[in-house]
Amino acid sequence: MSTDAGGGSADDEAGARRAALLDEFRAAGRRSSDAAVMYHTALGERLGIGPSDWKTLGLLERNGPMTAGEIVRGSGLAPASVTGIVTRLEKRGYVRRRKDERDGRRVVVEMAEGLSEAAGELFAGYAVALARLMKEYGDEEIALITRFLDANARLQIQAAAQMGEGDGGDRS
Repeated sequence: MSTDAGGGSADDEAGARRAALLDEFRAAGRRSSDAAVMYHTALGERLGIGPSDWKTLGLLERNGPMTAGEIVRGSGLAPASVTGIVTRLEKRGYVRRRKDERDGRRVVVEMAEGLSEAAGELFAGYAVALARLMKEYGDEEIALITRFLDANARLQIQAAAQMGEGDGGDRS
């Protein structure tokens, strides 16, 4: 084990640096998560819906028409929660339920026409600011951040699903 001039080992210093870095990372992650929830809450309020409703619209925008079961798997929410969300969104005219064209036994949920454009207008200012921020990062850094965000999203969906397992709901 190597020691430095102050009598501590290099391994101890590296461990302390790593611990401090992880503390900063956790704090930044929490700030980012808090800001995202507040931002999406504000967006949802502009549309007269809650954050979970808003994020479900995001799933539909990215994936196209989905069954309720696919929304459950994509969100990690309980089936009863997804049913409530879809019902609220349908009442507001943001989604519609229809029979699947390939399998008439299945019902899919799809976004109402024009909603993506309206939501895009709400994002416009933030999108411009984010594009400016991204210019500060190189391609490898953006690829690293993207991999982390994707992995973290998968972990959050899994954690949400695990929390819902005790609700007695069917996750199929």
